[in-house]
Amino acid sequence: MEKRTADLWLTEYQTPDMRLGLRMNKVLRNLQTPYQHLLVVDTEQYGRVLVLDGAIQVTEADEFTYHEMIVHVAMCSHPEPLDVLVIGGGDGGSIREILRHETVRKAVLVDIDEEVIRASREFFPGVSCSLDDPRVVVRPMDALEFVKNQKSCFDVIVVDSTDPVDFAEGLFREPFYQDVYHALREDGMMVAQTESPFAEPRLLRNAVSEMKRVFPVVKVFWGAMPTYPTGMWTYTIGSKACDPEVIMREAPDGTMYYSSAIHRAAFSLPPFVVELLEEKGEPR
Repeated sequence: MEKRTADLWLTEYQTPDMRLGLRMNKVLRNLQTPYQHLLVVDTEQYGRVLVLDGAIQVTEADEFTYHEMIVHVAMCSHPEPLDVLVIGGGDGGSIREILRHETVRKAVLVDIDEEVIRASREFFPGVSCSLDDPRVVVRPMDALEFVKNQKSCFDVIVVDSTDPVDFAEGLFREPFYQDVYHALREDGMMVAQTESPFAEPRLLRNAVSEMKRVFPVVKVFWGAMPTYPTGMWTYTIGSKACDPEVIMREAPDGTMYYSSAIHRAAFSLPPFVVELLEEKGEPR
């Protein structure tokens, strides 16, 4: 008799009308944390995958494209990033990229869900590999509360958040950006993921609008992210003084996606994104 294998699929419903399916080998972890549902599976196409509340956060195959862009554009355009804060990002990928910069003396990770940190340490060692570096401080707590108590403490703040639902919703609002502004030093800058202009045009435009109420310099850039909705992902920088398009230092060793050429090109927005950011009323 011919041997049969189970046909198991991980399906992410990315919008009500769009989904992504990955053939799955096995489930490695499946639990409800105090904050969200956490799932780790092994897939044929992208290796191990971390899923939170049904949304893919990390895959072994493509995580570097996201982590390098959310970190290095800001880090390479800041004059001297010494102290860096990561809000969210419990998988540790942003911390790994931050520590590629020799200027860094301290990197603080604040993620509300300790189970995410634990799962990444166990199943994604290539992503979480820098969490035990002596320069890293890990604080499993509410980032909204943490940042309120920080005044002129950081040079760069990376908001590596999940989608804006439940406890993460406040990370896309003006009051949070005000707290981030005060937590930054006089030449500081923040960078946040701001979703896909195809799947979440309203979120992108609203986040940029909210940030512009706080920061004198606000610019959007973009990059490829294959397993995130539509594969086109945006990031938004709010800066107190520096122009994030001006490169202060070359790309650190070891990057696989980010380069100085990519940095310059990332700020060249397609006309439809420019129009989206400028138009009035509801996005089409």
